[in-house]
Amino acid sequence: MNIYKILDDLGISYKKFQHPAVFNCEQAHLLALDIDGAATKNLFIKNKKGNRHFLIIMVDDKTVDFKRLSQILDVSSLSFASSSRLDKYLGTGSVSILDILKDTQGAVELIIDKSIFNYSSIQCHPFTNTATLEIPIMGIQQLLEHYQRQYTEIEL
Repeated sequence: MNIYKILDDLGISYKKFQHPAVFNCEQAHLLALDIDGAATKNLFIKNKKGNRHFLIIMVDDKTVDFKRLSQILDVSSLSFASSSRLDKYLGTGSVSILDILKDTQGAVELIIDKSIFNYSSIQCHPFTNTATLEIPIMGIQQLLEHYQRQYTEIEL
């Protein structure tokens, strides 16, 4: 799956920034790249039974109260999913909102914090942690609609 071709074919604008590999938000901040838009934190989590998986997208300076989130999502006990589950469901080792496109079975529920929509664009990795894209929020919404990916907006 070539994310650049997908974005170009859909007429979705983006800016690409190459950089050394980053594995968390702290490392990304240390790069001090001049990128507009919301820097995002992406969490791949599961419920206790392991039969529901969630990709949580939020502004990177927020923290998540898993107990409160489990109540909002009406599931028991949330925890981080393993790297093998991440690979199985999203085919990746470093997750971003764009990786939801790889979930062709619809097994992962996309949850987006409402505050993301206060920004005109977001920052996300294009299937690799060695680049960051800045994509307008409208472009993200167009992309999700094109792939018929529903999402739930919540207040984190």
